[in-house]
Amino acid sequence: MKYKINLLPEKERDFLDKGIYFVLHYLRYVLVITQIVVISVFFYRFKIDQEIIDLKDELQQKQEIVAVSDPLLKQAEIVDLKTKQIREILVDQAKFSESFTYFLETFPLHLTIKRLDVRAGIYKFDATTSDPETIRSYMARLKLDKRFKDITLGSIKREGIDFFVPIVLSDFQLYKGK
Repeated sequence: MKYKINLLPEKERDFLDKGIYFVLHYLRYVLVITQIVVISVFFYRFKIDQEIIDLKDELQQKQEIVAVSDPLLKQAEIVDLKTKQIREILVDQAKFSESFTYFLETFPLHLTIKRLDVRAGIYKFDATTSDPETIRSYMARLKLDKRFKDITLGSIKREGIDFFVPIVLSDFQLYKGK
């Protein structure tokens, strides 16, 4: 066994010696930790930069997709608008066709049309008849069917043996079934 005995007392260290001792022994750990943090931040920066580049590429691809599909969307909107207009025209035609068919089917045989004006679903006509009961039964049928919302009977005038009748039918309702 070996013993080491130091008979010289340790001398007091001043502030400079303590600073040098700290720098030589502990600062190297601080530097290593700092370097690890700096390297970590450096690699993290590479990762973030790559994500930014990927996002820019993705954004550019999406902008190109939008640029390519924009004319198609505009064309689809035009087609949709035309389809709506065609649908409105077909509904108007069906409404006119059904209203005219109804008008002709319900018109009494003993009533004669002198003048007929059909505009925007409004039927204005002047008719004559020798039997006033024909006018009453025709008006009763129109009111009973309720296909024309507005039925206006003008003032009836007598012209010789015939009765002159102005009638206005408007706002035809499409048949909805039972």
